[in-house]
Amino acid sequence: MAGREPQNGSTDPKAARRRWQALAVGLVAAFMTLLDVSIVNVAVPSMEAALRASPAELQWVLSGYALTFGLMLVPAGRFGDARGRRTVFVVGLALFTLTSAAAGLARSPTWLIIARLLQGAAAGVVNPQVVGLIQQLFHGPERGRPFGLLGATIGISTAIGPLLGGTLIHLEGTQEGWRWVFYVNVPVGIAAIFFAWRLIPAMPHGRPRRQSLDPIGVVLLGTGVVLLLLPLVQGQQWRSPLAWLLVPAGLVVLAGFLFWERRYSRHREPLFDLALFRRRSYSLGSLIALLYFAGFTAIFFIFTLYLQNGLGYSALLAGLAITPFALGSAASSAIGGRIVDRFGRPLVATGLAMVIAGLVATVITLHFVPGRGAPLALAGPLLLAGLGSGLVITPNQALALSEVPVAQGGSAAGMLQTGQRIGSAAGIAGVGAVFFASLNATGNGWSRAFRDALLVAIGFVLAAFVAALIDSRAGRKDNPPGGNLPSRAPTS
Repeated sequence: MAGREPQNGSTDPKAARRRWQALAVGLVAAFMTLLDVSIVNVAVPSMEAALRASPAELQWVLSGYALTFGLMLVPAGRFGDARGRRTVFVVGLALFTLTSAAAGLARSPTWLIIARLLQGAAAGVVNPQVVGLIQQLFHGPERGRPFGLLGATIGISTAIGPLLGGTLIHLEGTQEGWRWVFYVNVPVGIAAIFFAWRLIPAMPHGRPRRQSLDPIGVVLLGTGVVLLLLPLVQGQQWRSPLAWLLVPAGLVVLAGFLFWERRYSRHREPLFDLALFRRRSYSLGSLIALLYFAGFTAIFFIFTLYLQNGLGYSALLAGLAITPFALGSAASSAIGGRIVDRFGRPLVATGLAMVIAGLVATVITLHFVPGRGAPLALAGPLLLAGLGSGLVITPNQALALSEVPVAQGGSAAGMLQTGQRIGSAAGIAGVGAVFFASLNATGNGWSRAFRDALLVAIGFVLAAFVAALIDSRAGRKDNPPGGNLPSRAPTS
C-alpha cells in the first residue's frame, strides 16, 4: 500500500524493489526541474523573435527561475520533514507541470516571466524532497548508489539541456520550437505524479508533527536570499552601482536570520538547525558545493554564448559541442557514488583536480585552435572536466549529508542546494562580467573573451579544491583508514 513505508535494510524483496522505484520517480522529477535551468538558454533567440521580448525581459525569463528556485528550497525541505515528503513532492510536481504548460502557451513576455517564476518556485519545492527521500529510505554506505544516480542526474540535466533544447528547436522550427522546451515536461510530469503517489511512502503513523513551521525564519531567509540573488541574476541589466547595495543588505538580513534561528531553537524546532554547521562534513561540503557550482554553471553560460553568438553555431550544434562534458559527468557520477564510502573527501579533491586540469587544457587549446575548429578540439578537455565533475557533485553531496539526522534531511538538503543556487548566480555574474568586459575591449574577439572568463571559472573551482584539501587533511586526523563516511547516519 502507498501509505506504508519500506523499512531501511529490509530483506523483503518487494519492499527493497519499491524503494528503488520511489527513487526512480524522484530522479525523473529532479531531472526535469534541473534541466529547466539550462535548456532555456538555447531557446532565447527564438523566444526573442516570437514574443518580441526585450533583453531585460529575456533576462527575467532566465534568472527568475533560478531566483524563485533558490527561495523555496529550505522552507520546502523543512515542510517535507515536518509534514511528510510524499504530499509536498506531489503538490510541487503538479505545480511544476501546470506552470510548464503555461510557459509553453505564453503569448507575451510578461506571461512567460510569471510562468517561469512559478515554475522555479515549484522546482524549489520538489528538489529537497528527493534528497530527503534518499536520507529516509537508505542508510549509511548503501546511500552511495542512490546519491551516485542523483549526481549523474544533476550532471546530465545541467550539461544536456542545451543539446535537448537545440534538438527540439531544430525539429519544431525556430518560431514554435521554443514552446516544446516547456511542453516536454507535461506528459512526463503527469506520469511522475501518478507513480509518486503510489510509490513514495507517506509519513509513518505515529510520527510526531511539529507545532510550528517557523514563519518568521521563513520570511527572514527568503528576504535575505532575494536581496542577495537579485543583483547577481540581474547584473547585466542593472547598470547602476547602487544595485549592489542589495548584497550587504541581504547579508544583514541573513545575519538576522541566524540570530532568530538561534533564539527560536531554544523553545521550538527552527526552520534550519544551525548546529548542522558544527559538523565539518556538512559545513565544508556546503562551501565546496557553493564554490564549485559558481564555476561549473558559469562554464555552460559563456560556452553557449561563445558558440551561438560568436561562432554562429545553431542551437543543436552548440548543444552537441557540450556533450563530451555531459557523457563524462554521467559516467563518473555513478562510479563516484559507489566508491565515496571507501575514499571519502580525497575523492572529491581528485575530481576537482581533474576539472581544473580539463579547464586549463581548454584555455590552452583555445589559444592554439581559436574559431570554428575549437569545439572539436575541446572534446578531450571537456570530457576530462566532465569525468572530474562526476567525482565532485555526487561524493560531496553524500559526504555533506552523511551525518545529518533523517528528520532534518529535507531542510539540510534545501540549505545545501540554496548554496548551490547562490554560487551559480554569483558565478554567472562574475564570469559573465569578465566575459562581456573582455568582449567589449578593443581588439578582443569571442575566443579571447571566452578564455578570460574561463580563467575566472577556474578560480572558483580552485577555491573549492583548497576547501576539499583542508577537509581531507582534517579527516585523516579524525578518522582511521576507511572511516571517511559514517556507516550509519544519526536518526534523530
